Amino acid sequence: MAGIPKSLLVFLEELKNNNNREWFDSQKARFKKEETDFKSFGAKTLKGLEETDQIEKMKVYRIYRDIRFSKDKTPYKTNRSMLFKREGEARRGSYFLSIESGNSFVGGGFFAPNPADLLRIRKEFEMDDSEMREIMNNKEFSKVYGNEFVPYNQLKTAPKGFEKTHPAIDLIKNKSFFFQHFYTDKEVLDPYFSDKVIAHFKLLRPYFDLMSDILTTDLNGESLLK
Repeated sequence: MAGIPKSLLVFLEELKNNNNREWFDSQKARFKKEETDFKSFGAKTLKGLEETDQIEKMKVYRIYRDIRFSKDKTPYKTNRSMLFKREGEARRGSYFLSIESGNSFVGGGFFAPNPADLLRIRKEFEMDDSEMREIMNNKEFSKVYGNEFVPYNQLKTAPKGFEKTHPAIDLIKNKSFFFQHFYTDKEVLDPYFSDKVIAHFKLLRPYFDLMSDILTTDLNGESLLK
């Protein structure tokens, strides 16, 4: 049982309007308090998640932006986010949470996988997409995550070497394989929000298990792990 304090959303909203070092430095003590509470929320979420999965670590992302190669020179992120990485080579995928007023969400999957993993996933869907469809069409899963990947940087047509008329082309043309679910601020502030996040994370487990099998074997089903 844990919710996100309203004070965190208020802080992030104020930061949007005062995204500069002078203001942030004047609010350092306030930020540290919000960060402690956010990490506490993460720890409670981790505990619930570990009841059904093995997590290697929880990572809370820094609020500081890397502006070296960005046209946007504002120094701070206006959201707070964390990731729960699954343990070991055989368990692929990570659970992700982002908190921002009016734009909070959970998600999980494979965001911009490396070329080898991308090709392996596409070849699997080309050969057999039935298990993926079964997960996406599950009533509970589709109610939360829909029945398609987030169309981030999706190709408009078939990638090289794949038929554009293939029945699974809607899956194959993706460059990321990520699911996402958004929350209202009212949901985020609910004292049982962590329970909802944990429940939604657990819905991703069959997908992670399938993708782990795909990414740790070749097309003949032989293990790639030593």
